[in-house]
Amino acid sequence: MNDFESLVSLNLIPQIGSVRLGNLLKYFNKPQDIFKAGRQSLEAVVGSRISRDIAAFDNKVLDNDLAQAKKAGVEIVTLFDADYPQNLRQISGLPIVLYVSGKITREDNLSLGIVGSRRASLYGLNSAEKFAAEMALSNLTIVSGMARGVDTYAHRGALKVSGRTIAVMGSGFNHIYPAENRPLAAQIAKSGAVVSEFSMDTKPLAQNFPRRNRLISGLSLGVLVTEAAKNSGALITVDFALEQGREVFALPGRIDSCGSMGTNELLKQGAKLVTSSEDILEELNLALSVLGKDEPCGVRRGENMEVNNLSVKEEDMLYNCISRKAVAIDDLVEKTSLTSSQVSTLVLKLQFKKLIKELPGKQFIRS
Repeated sequence: MNDFESLVSLNLIPQIGSVRLGNLLKYFNKPQDIFKAGRQSLEAVVGSRISRDIAAFDNKVLDNDLAQAKKAGVEIVTLFDADYPQNLRQISGLPIVLYVSGKITREDNLSLGIVGSRRASLYGLNSAEKFAAEMALSNLTIVSGMARGVDTYAHRGALKVSGRTIAVMGSGFNHIYPAENRPLAAQIAKSGAVVSEFSMDTKPLAQNFPRRNRLISGLSLGVLVTEAAKNSGALITVDFALEQGREVFALPGRIDSCGSMGTNELLKQGAKLVTSSEDILEELNLALSVLGKDEPCGVRRGENMEVNNLSVKEEDMLYNCISRKAVAIDDLVEKTSLTSSQVSTLVLKLQFKKLIKELPGKQFIRS
């Protein structure tokens, strides 16, 4: 069993997540060493029940899951892979593996979650579709849960304008839920991604959806709630967003509407009131900002900074390295001493703000 197979196997064992994996890796060099360890060594780290589950793991379960994923065209990405979503790396309890239909790209570092009621009014549904379309046109990826109601309309809004969207499932790919959204899932996978942390044959059980919700917020820079009742499941996503340090946005609703009690309460508690797409862009610091201050090109930054924690200072620094003369992305990496992932993210932000533009051959100039 190699490291990839070991990580997928650990994900198949109940009660093992990234926190317990981290504890195990403190004692064992590599994931595959966990399955080679003796029961006594494992018990010292994770206790008797989980150590028993690891020792008794049947490789046939792994083989069956991998075979089903291959047959369905589903890629399995582990947290040690370079293409694991950068935004998810920032959250606690990140998934060990992701099952992905479609493709997650660097563009998806700029994502907005849109959630709301499954039984939303026409106002909530139309608002979800409208904001998703407008934000997708502004080059943000729309993240939602592919549930009935607001989620479905958010995905459709992004697709309507040929934008990117990511659907996060609370089940495995053998049980796409709700079933009527199978065609939608296929459409999303063509121009975005459908993802799940659950093995292929996991059914859409109630306890899976809060776990799904933490990934919606984890993949996003912020979460917009278009309409939600007082006890709506969408508010669970908001709780996760706050824990993860994400922005929370809400649309105001009628004070006599039960379906808007949740969103109106969020506004009373300090969520950002949204009446236009510009409100979101401004709060996420993606609107046109002041650049070109005094920090010179080439100031060294810490190599271990997380990509999405990069500040306006780093944007300024990169912007100062770009002029009316085309410069290649590799040269920008060399000049700034940032990592290639960090430069790619900053370049994307500057393009989005229309401050620079890309030329053939991954070269950039000021707009």
